[in-house]
Order: sequence, then C-alpha cells, then structure tokens
Amino acid sequence: MIHHVGRFRDIFASEVPPVRNDRAVSPMPPVVIDIRNAEDSRDVVHRAVQALAEGQLIAIPTETVYGLAASACRPDAVERLLKVKGRPTGQPMALAIKSAEEAPDFVPDMSPLARRLARRCWPGPVTLVVDNGHRDGLIAQLPQVVREVVAPNGSVGLRVPANEMSQAVLRMLTGPIVLTSANRSGEPDAVTAQEVIRHLDGDVAMVLDDGPCRYGQPSSVVRVKHNSLEILREGVVGEATLRRLAGVMVLVICTGNTCRSPMAELLMRDAVAKSLNCKIEELDTRGVIVMSAGIAAAPGCPPTSEAIQVMREQGLDLSRHEAQPVTETLIRHADLILAMTQSHLHSIVDRWPEAAGRTHLLMPDRSDVADPIGQSVGAYRHCAAQITAGVKCFAESLRKELCD
Repeated sequence: MIHHVGRFRDIFASEVPPVRNDRAVSPMPPVVIDIRNAEDSRDVVHRAVQALAEGQLIAIPTETVYGLAASACRPDAVERLLKVKGRPTGQPMALAIKSAEEAPDFVPDMSPLARRLARRCWPGPVTLVVDNGHRDGLIAQLPQVVREVVAPNGSVGLRVPANEMSQAVLRMLTGPIVLTSANRSGEPDAVTAQEVIRHLDGDVAMVLDDGPCRYGQPSSVVRVKHNSLEILREGVVGEATLRRLAGVMVLVICTGNTCRSPMAELLMRDAVAKSLNCKIEELDTRGVIVMSAGIAAAPGCPPTSEAIQVMREQGLDLSRHEAQPVTETLIRHADLILAMTQSHLHSIVDRWPEAAGRTHLLMPDRSDVADPIGQSVGAYRHCAAQITAGVKCFAESLRKELCD
C-alpha cells in the first residue's frame, strides 16, 4: 500500500537549505501567469513545480477559492506560509494530494466511510479530516515542522482540488502540498487572482491566474471518525448531500439487466433490510443503496415477465424496474460490486482495474449464476434460489459495516 515511503525518506534525509526571503526586505510583486492564454500549459506547470520545489510560496486556482501553497517537503516554506497567513498556532492547514487512490498511502487506516467519501467527492470541494495515527503512513515521513502544521491534533485534513492546473502541478510535484486559502487570516477569501495580489502582494512569488473560481466559496470540511461523520464547515457541498454520499452502495452486474441482476437487486435489498430490522423503503435513510446494471444493457428495457412473477411470489415488486448499462460513475461510486459470472467480473476489472478490490462474484463458492433468459419459470425460480443464497453473506457483512 505504501508506495513512496522510500522516496520521501530520501527527500527528507538531508537538511534542506533555507531559502532567502528577500521579499521580507524588499517586497517584489509576484509573477502572474494567465494560464488561460498561456501558449504552453506544460511550461506553466514546470515553472510552478520548480517554484514550489525551491521553497517559494505560490497561489494556485481551485474550484472553491484561490489557495496559497507550499511544498510539504520544504519545512522552511511551510514556516513562511504560516507567517504570511497569520493563522494562530494549532489551527491545522490542509494537505493537498493527487487523488483518492493516494490517500491510503498517507493515512493507511482510513475507515471505509472515509474511503467512500474520498472516492465519491474527489477531485472536488470537500476536505476530509481523518485520524492520523498510523506509523507507516506518509504523514509520518513529513518533516516535524510540517506535521505540526497539518496534523497538530492527531488528525489531518486531506484535499484533492478539482482544477486542471492544480491537478497537473500535484501530479508532477514530488510530495503533497500544504494548502490554505490565499488571504491573511480574518480577510475575505480570494476568488480571483487580482484579489490574491491585493491580499498578499509581495509575500507570494507566483500567482496562477485561471479567472474567477467556479464556486467562489470554501470547501466543505467533514470530520470522519470510524463510522460517523461531522460537518465542521458546510461549504460548497451541503450536509444532506454529504450524508447521502456517505452511504454504502451495492451494484449488481449481469448482461442485460432484465432478469438476474434486477432479481438480485431486490433480493439484496430484502436481505439487508431484514438484517437491519427495517423496511426496504427505509434503506436509504439507513445509508444503503442497492442498484443493478448490465454489461450490455439497453437503457429502459423492462424486466422479463418471468422475473416479475418469481419476485412477486416472494412479495417483491420488480414491475417498475428499467434496465441501465454499467457506467464509469456507477463503478466509481459502488462500494461493493457483485458479478453474476466470472465473465462479468473480468469485464468489469479489465475495463476498470481500480475497482478490482471492490468487485466479487455473488456466489461464495465462486460458481456462476445461470442465465434463465428464454427458459421456464422453473429456471427463474432456481436462479432466484441461487441468488438468495449468494446475497445472504454479503447482507450480513453490510450490516456489520453499518453498525460497527
């Protein structure tokens, strides 16, 4: 899981020479680069990365407000960032990282809830505050000065900005970025490059001008501890949306999404509701979403009449189901992906390798669920019996995850 520890240790092994801050004596206006009209955006990225690597402070655009950034590999730059910001000691700053996939490298023991929110909200206007107690995480490899800034109280705020230029800088820079809003404490947030210059002037070496920020308000800050969340700051994303995104999503996959996976969807809902001692209609409020889709589904197709009949025999209504194809969004949001057959599983993993750890065969014995399409009602009943046995263990696992 920890892919870059050695590289980080090499970076921090030797003392970083301090950077002269001539601006403190003779303030110089920042270099302002209009990235919207730049001839070569790659050159802009290289210049920004070089400035950060040299220990300079730069202002970068995000989708929320402009951010003041320092390389987390440069304790001297982070100390200067604190002085420029004027923030009281003990108020942590966020750590901007490349992606949700990188988060476990920094905090290996992130809870399933935190991982769900990271996968669904990033890149985007959400800062996740999670416990930082794992000795093998990359947070522990940061210089002590930097750790005291980003994780002074045993937790760390992680952020993945949804801005193309900021993403490009993060991808190319070695290590994360310490990021705070590009203004002095107590002043309004800067939502344009001109406001950054007015706020910070000679205290920032470079300003990347990407026009007005998309949202113009701060990120939402969410504290995640074990299986619960607390909204510390309701920014761009409201509390209701965040709580909906925090739910567990199960996605069941077959071919056409007209018989096997729709039946499995209903049977899974029924099994989970029983394990949680609630009604099927209450699953959303209990934080569970169950959906189905097909590898080769035609959108809007109804379920087969036999599937409707067999589900009706079990007191479940399948008549309103409409087929939908598997999409990248469904795969990214799903916490548990259940495939009817080996072929379905391989199709998902081949196309979306990052979903491999969340994708499983429905049947515990790794057998395929036979396709009943075109066969008798008896074949559908046999299929439903197979599915019922398959969903049982997964329903229990979901109950434990939601209740622990």
